[in-house]
Amino acid sequence: MKKSNTPKIFLLFLFLALVAAIAITFFILTRPSHQASNTVEQFYGYEQQGKFSDSWELFHPQMREKFSKGHYIQDRAHVFMNHFGVETFEFTIGDIKKIDQWKMEKGAKPLTNVYHTVVIQTFKGKYGQFRLHQDLYVVKEKEEWRILWDYNK
Repeated sequence: MKKSNTPKIFLLFLFLALVAAIAITFFILTRPSHQASNTVEQFYGYEQQGKFSDSWELFHPQMREKFSKGHYIQDRAHVFMNHFGVETFEFTIGDIKKIDQWKMEKGAKPLTNVYHTVVIQTFKGKYGQFRLHQDLYVVKEKEEWRILWDYNK
């Protein structure tokens, strides 16, 4: 009686499909645009939970010069939570696009390999529902992805 090669071919095909799936997943997850998007998601996840200390940690050094950690924590909580009467918000992240070079503001050091997106935060508070659209930039600084806001006029 002759043995069938069908199980061996099936196992080989299954193994190759698994290797291909792992390779594709690794490729997608390690792409800079995906990593930049994850950083934006993490930043606004912290903001959504009121963890302003954690979100401040994701700022680029140029952003950290704008305000101290304590000032940021106090200001964010005051403006959004207290002043507008908002408990939390929803957010959407637009498409991530690479920019070769960008400056946060006039006179700032130019940054290279920057990723840009627009984040829309939807708030529901004592003044009704409102949306905040903000340009957001992400750049890799010392092997870590960092957030910047646009201060160009």
